Amino acid sequence: MTADAPPPLFSPTSAVVTLSQFQSANVGDVITAVRTLPDKSCALHPLPTTLFKAVADFIAQFLTELFNRSLSARLVPDVFKEAFTTPRLKKTDMDPTDVRPYRPISNLSVLSKLLECLKARQLLSYLDTSGLLPRLQSAYRARHATETAMLKVLLGILLAIDAGDLSVLVLLNLSADFDTV
Repeated sequence: MTADAPPPLFSPTSAVVTLSQFQSANVGDVITAVRTLPDKSCALHPLPTTLFKAVADFIAQFLTELFNRSLSARLVPDVFKEAFTTPRLKKTDMDPTDVRPYRPISNLSVLSKLLECLKARQLLSYLDTSGLLPRLQSAYRARHATETAMLKVLLGILLAIDAGDLSVLVLLNLSADFDTV
């Protein structure tokens, strides 16, 4: 039980640390975002992603204007909110006739993913530079993954054993740790 545990610690933040609006993107930001897209395509997007990447230099100026209008208006176009949803089994060895082990996989259009990418970069940069991300958070951070979290737990156990303390791990399941919405 946690009844005797100390209260959680919160990092104070400065009153000047605010994110009231997203900054405008530039053509370079958009081209970088396009180049980092996976080659998977979505039924909602008329161009295959590989072709979209090939013409990125020619359309980046128009995409930048579109994304900047969305950022400055603080609105996401309704068409960007549409998704193509496919049911997928959670694990391949599960019974495909049972509907319970299915999960919905929603694919957004490439343009929606690009806008999301531009916003996410700014938001994560803001959280990181403002010291608002917990030091041990592994999700949604560069160079952090499930393995990082597992190593932290293992290190804690090994340090406790080295110090002569009793260490018990009752249950830890990280198999789908970052696979939740």
